[in-house]
Amino acid sequence: VVRRLLDMGPREDRALAFVMAFCVVGFIAQLPGLARRAHLENLELNMLLGGALLGSVFILPLMFYFLAWISYLGAKLVGGKSTSYGARLALFWALLASAPLVLLNGLIAGFIGPGPAQTAAGLLWVVVFVWFWFSGFRQAQGPAA
Repeated sequence: VVRRLLDMGPREDRALAFVMAFCVVGFIAQLPGLARRAHLENLELNMLLGGALLGSVFILPLMFYFLAWISYLGAKLVGGKSTSYGARLALFWALLASAPLVLLNGLIAGFIGPGPAQTAAGLLWVVVFVWFWFSGFRQAQGPAA
């Protein structure tokens, strides 16, 4: 998928849409866990939601752009041929492609709570995300990148 997206030409609006879509899905995934926490700890749900929205939709995309830039620089140091756009696209697509597991993790956080099930779902998400990211980044390093 990353190879096909790169062959379509550099479009920063596409990369931004991918990262923003993931961040919105990540915010939605937090809702059940935040509702559970607000109920159990007798906290104001609106305050928790506001903080999660600020972090997920406004601050997290900037952190992902920085992470993509660091991965691009790291690849350049070891002789990579990727462009900065290729590094961003690989990371952002990996995030979006693994988003269903983020939703699963959020459901487990809301309905079951912290424990082995949530840890397993989180670990599964990390493994799938890293696999998507490295596979896409390898494609971005290709000769046509």
